[in-house]
Amino acid sequence: MKLATLKDSTRDGRLVVVSRDLTRCSEVGHIARTMQAALDDWTHVGPRLALVAEGLETGSQPSTRFHEHEAASPLPRAYQFADGSAYVNHVELVRKSRKAEIPASLWTDPLMYQGGSDGFLGPRDPIVMADEAWGVDLEGEIAVIVDDVPMGASAEEARAAIRLVMLLNDVSLRGLTAGELAKGFGFFQSKPSSAFSPVAVTPDELGEAWKEGKLHLPLLVGINGKPFGRADAGRDMIFDFGQLVAHAARTRKLAAGSIVGSGTVSNKGDDGPGRPVSEGGAGYSCIVEQRMVEMLADGAARTPFLAFGDVVRIEMKDGHGHSIFGAIEQKVEKFEAR
Repeated sequence: MKLATLKDSTRDGRLVVVSRDLTRCSEVGHIARTMQAALDDWTHVGPRLALVAEGLETGSQPSTRFHEHEAASPLPRAYQFADGSAYVNHVELVRKSRKAEIPASLWTDPLMYQGGSDGFLGPRDPIVMADEAWGVDLEGEIAVIVDDVPMGASAEEARAAIRLVMLLNDVSLRGLTAGELAKGFGFFQSKPSSAFSPVAVTPDELGEAWKEGKLHLPLLVGINGKPFGRADAGRDMIFDFGQLVAHAARTRKLAAGSIVGSGTVSNKGDDGPGRPVSEGGAGYSCIVEQRMVEMLADGAARTPFLAFGDVVRIEMKDGHGHSIFGAIEQKVEKFEAR
C-alpha cells in the first residue's frame, strides 16, 4: 500500500491512497483525514486503507490523477524525528572531514540525534538558505514511520512496529556543523528542515527488497541532472531499522507517527571508501563524502557544496525501473526577508 499527503489549507494536509504506479489516488477522509490520524489507530484504519488500495488497482475505487508536486511530505509535521547513522563508512568520512576522533563504539552502538519535526519541507519545495557559505549539503537516506513502541522494546519488537517506509533528504549545513558540535551539545542550526518522498509505502509493498529491517535497493541521487550517487541502501548498513528504533526507545516510549532515519546511505569500495559515479563507483549520497575522498586522494576537495539554483533529486526504483516512492526534487533558493 502506498500513502501520500496532499497539500491543502491546513498544516497537516489530507491523506490519500496512491496507486502502485503513482498515477492515481483516492481520497480517504471518511477513514482518516490525515496520516497522523491513520497512524494513531492503525490496527483498525490500516486494513480499511488496504481495501481502498486494492480497489484502486482493480479500478473499482473512485480516483483522481496523482501529481507528486501537489504532495507534502507524508507527515508534514511529526511528534518526533530521530535520525541515526547506520552506515559507518559515512560516519568515518564525515568525522575525518572534521578531523574528529572515531569512537570504537561506532560498530556496536548507533549514533542518533533528535531532529526538528515541527515542519518538514514538501518533496518539491525549495531549500531556502540565506548564505551559500553555510555549506548547504543534501543527505539521501531511508526513513521509517513507526506505530507505538514501548520503552525497552527489542529489535524484533521494534521491527514489527514499522508501518511505513520513505525516502529522506536530511539537509545539512556543513559550514556550521563543526562549530556547533564543538560546544558539546549537538546539532541545531546546522540541521534545518528536512524533506521526505511524496509517497510512503508499507514494508510488504517492497517485496523481497525489504529484508531483516533493511531496504536492499540503490538510492539514486542526482545534482543538476547528473548522477551523483547510486549506493545500495541494504549494503554496509551496520544497524538495521529494528536496531535503530530499539535504540531510540531504550529510555523512552515512541509515539505512533515517530520517524526514524537511517543516516546517509553510503557504500564502501573494494579498495577504499568508494569511488564517484563518473569513475564507475556507487558514488555518494552527500557532497561531503565526495569532498573527503578527494582530499584523501589529492590533498584537496574540489567539489563545491550546493549553490543557489542547484537542483537535487533523490529517488529509488524497483527491478523494472519504476519509481517506488516518487522523487524528492528540490532547488536551492536564496532566502529573502519579507
